[in-house]
Amino acid sequence: MFNLWILMPMLSGPFRFLALDVETANYSAHSICQIGIAGVRPDNSIEVWVSLIDPQDRFSSNNIAVHGIRPAAVVGAPKFAPTFRALSPLLARYTIFQHSTFDSRCFAAAAARAALEPPEWTWADSVTLARRVWPELKGAGGGHGLGNLKKALGLEFRHHDAGEDARAAAEVVLRAESRTGLPYSDLVRKPSALRNQGSAVR
Repeated sequence: MFNLWILMPMLSGPFRFLALDVETANYSAHSICQIGIAGVRPDNSIEVWVSLIDPQDRFSSNNIAVHGIRPAAVVGAPKFAPTFRALSPLLARYTIFQHSTFDSRCFAAAAARAALEPPEWTWADSVTLARRVWPELKGAGGGHGLGNLKKALGLEFRHHDAGEDARAAAEVVLRAESRTGLPYSDLVRKPSALRNQGSAVR
């Protein structure tokens, strides 16, 4: 049986920012079956928390083929609602990177299904950031998806594991900061704002 106390180590911080990823049991956005969170500390070290979630829904064979999570794996796993409540204090405090907008849509859908207030967190998209920093990857064998960035940037992670993908998204942000010399808070702004500052993304 899973216990929610396993969430507590991720609540300590402090973090510069978070990255979050989910896997779903089927094509419904609410069917979250795994959540991964990567917390980037002030020294840029990364702490990862990951948990299976009981989606209270059916599993699609197509989704199982992608992430390998089967119904038996989530027996006794925490359900979304108590996990959401336990994680909310952490997620409300920091900017949360997601790789595309899929993860925030899933959280909103799962919250609505559980009759919870929709999360009002600060989200940022590491895909948008990657497009600004590595424009040469556009259309290059996968563009700015995590799979292609894994090859292009030499990242090491197991794709379609929520914890691994969250860490990878955090690594993309850190690599972008290193390449440009700019903090993520500048990189997520519109390019025109960067030009007005006299900064250029290299």
